[in-house]
Amino acid sequence: MKRIGWYGRDSLPQLYSFILAITLAGIAGVTLSCSKPPAQPQPAPSRPSDIRVEVRDGGPIVLTTSTAEFQILPSGFLQASLLQDGKRLTLDEPGVGSTGGSDSIVHEGKELDFVPDFGQAKVVESSGKLGRGKRVEIPARPLAPAGVGIERMLVVEAYDDLPNIALVSTAYKNVGTTDFQIDQVLMQQHSFSAKQVDAKAQPYDMWAFQGSSYDWGKDDVQKLTRVSSQPNAMGEAVKGGYGGGIPVVAFWTASVGEAIGHVETLPWTLSIPVKVEADGRVNASVAIPANTVLKPGESYSTPRSFLAVYSGDFYEPLRMWSRLLQKEGWEIPKPSNEAYNVSWCGWGYEFNVTPAQMLGTVPKLKELGIKWATLDDRWFDTYGDWNPRAETFPGDSIKQMVDDFHKQGILAQLWWLPLGVEDGQGKWESHKYVVAKVAQEHPDWFILDKNGKHARMTRDLAALCPAVPEVQSYYKQLTEKFIRDWGFDGSKLDNIYSVPKCYNPAHHHKSPQDSVNAMGEVYKTIFQTTRAIKPESVTQACPCGTPPSLAWLPFIDQAVTADPVGAVQVRRRIKMYKALLGPEAAVYGDHVELSSMTRVGNNWTEHGSDFASTLGTGGVLGTKFVWPDPGPKFKPVALTSEKEAHWKKWISLYNEKMLSRGEFRDLYVYGYDVPEGYAIEKDGKMYYAFFAAKENGSFAGEVELRGLKAGSYRVVDYADGKDMGTVQVEAGRAPKLKTEFKEHLLLEVSAK
Repeated sequence: MKRIGWYGRDSLPQLYSFILAITLAGIAGVTLSCSKPPAQPQPAPSRPSDIRVEVRDGGPIVLTTSTAEFQILPSGFLQASLLQDGKRLTLDEPGVGSTGGSDSIVHEGKELDFVPDFGQAKVVESSGKLGRGKRVEIPARPLAPAGVGIERMLVVEAYDDLPNIALVSTAYKNVGTTDFQIDQVLMQQHSFSAKQVDAKAQPYDMWAFQGSSYDWGKDDVQKLTRVSSQPNAMGEAVKGGYGGGIPVVAFWTASVGEAIGHVETLPWTLSIPVKVEADGRVNASVAIPANTVLKPGESYSTPRSFLAVYSGDFYEPLRMWSRLLQKEGWEIPKPSNEAYNVSWCGWGYEFNVTPAQMLGTVPKLKELGIKWATLDDRWFDTYGDWNPRAETFPGDSIKQMVDDFHKQGILAQLWWLPLGVEDGQGKWESHKYVVAKVAQEHPDWFILDKNGKHARMTRDLAALCPAVPEVQSYYKQLTEKFIRDWGFDGSKLDNIYSVPKCYNPAHHHKSPQDSVNAMGEVYKTIFQTTRAIKPESVTQACPCGTPPSLAWLPFIDQAVTADPVGAVQVRRRIKMYKALLGPEAAVYGDHVELSSMTRVGNNWTEHGSDFASTLGTGGVLGTKFVWPDPGPKFKPVALTSEKEAHWKKWISLYNEKMLSRGEFRDLYVYGYDVPEGYAIEKDGKMYYAFFAAKENGSFAGEVELRGLKAGSYRVVDYADGKDMGTVQVEAGRAPKLKTEFKEHLLLEVSAK
């Protein structure tokens, strides 16, 4: 048997990347045997796992953890249940009499299901990076006429420290005497229904998080409807230059939720489609476009997928997913101290901002208590070269501007977009593209598509291949120029999604997927180089209008809500990033002006002033006001005397409370707790934020103050300085506070 080994999970990251690249060649359309065993058994632990496994010859196999139960049914369907208060709660609804399991392949255009052989199932103890656990290996034969020469080995793992997750991997081996075509591999095929927990509900009556980056401004958190459908392509760049994404889709009701996705630390190119079917049930799966041919004796192996069951909203599965990846080697850096300070951005002046306009705001920045100033888009001549634009930043004016900010005690951040290069084709709204100098000097650095042409990324730019060592070195040199030579204190990396697959023969890739996998290496270089020069720097990455990518997420100090369309998206995305990066992560709420927007033709006018949605959820405040008044063009974002008092109040509150440094507490379920609630614990106090259901709406009723220990507490509306009285907390019971408010209510609760 030909085997391209997976090696141990403790192998060096470079070896991991090399082998995974080979495995992914099948996904890229290259005929290659991929024979990664689903998951290698780890040495037996010092003491057995507490997980119980029951094996029946005809099925099912049941894995029971401290909080969940996972059943592999006779059909091969994997069903999850949450064990809570003596009940088994699930959204899984396998079809009655169905022979289709959760994992299958598409062969010559037809789906091929498999029949598990439970009599040959093997249960072993497992230990390693994920701790103590149980591993079940189940062979299967195809549900097809005799002579179809393919076998499947399904591996299901569960771990004591991750009791709400089951990991699944499969290997398909050609045991015949002729070649075997695999068009597509399907994993984690599920049919979810809210009727499983509420007989009166419609099957689709649930909320969903869908982590793909596929279109600007779309809600990644949404209430499903009868016609909901989304492809959720992950990994490589997609139409419009988007792509990447967090490979997780999650569903929840008031009582239980389930999530699926993959848990590899590199960005596999696949999809996790979600669709509400005609019967109202929600179908979801992980689909890999294998497009590979197995020679006799060869195998194709999948990444590890997961099925999670939980109580709560999207925060819980994202937190579990991130925790698992961190155990596998994903390192989330601690934000620099400066990542929590308020930021002003020059984007209010748009593309043609000048040093005089930037520095002209200094008196207001100091008066308002703003620490950061960001030089935004179009200060440069060409994408790729990143030299100052002569007509707006002549000579050494850009360095002089940074020096002047520093003299006033203000830190400076620079906007730029790695990997994108002008090659003389196309244009963006700021200017028509020319051929960048780096493109002229290094034409061999480009990502090429299957036709040998420059592949396109965001803003219709050509892309340099991040897998080329010289390209990584080039971005190290650029970072040194910006941070060391010009003096900037960090980077705002914008329009950051993914890159296309690379078919450039000069790069000698093991797989076209190499470019997608290596994207994170460029961002790691930028982040580490910046930190080495200035330890208190801030590197921010903005996947404008979409969720981030797992490729570069570990290489930032500060996440950003990324062009939110209104305050609701601000709050949801702050919660998302707190789950992914940790409860004390620095999450920039983006320009407050984005918290309220009106559609004007194909564009938006931004006129928001909702600081509460960022402050109350633990985000970092930001604004892009212009001052002094530069004329009617910038009127929506001009800092008028009326607005100035509002800005001063909220920025002062932020700097006083610094809730972004507190611990985000996941105490409220989005979509089901009314009003929408958030909690931050800091310095022995609890801070609550409640929001009315509609913009400019109001709420009258009771709010529940969760997470408090028994005792007596004083409650203050800290935004308006109003004493709300005291509450008495009994052990195990959250007190309720009767109140009325418009838009939001921010409370500080401290022990008496």
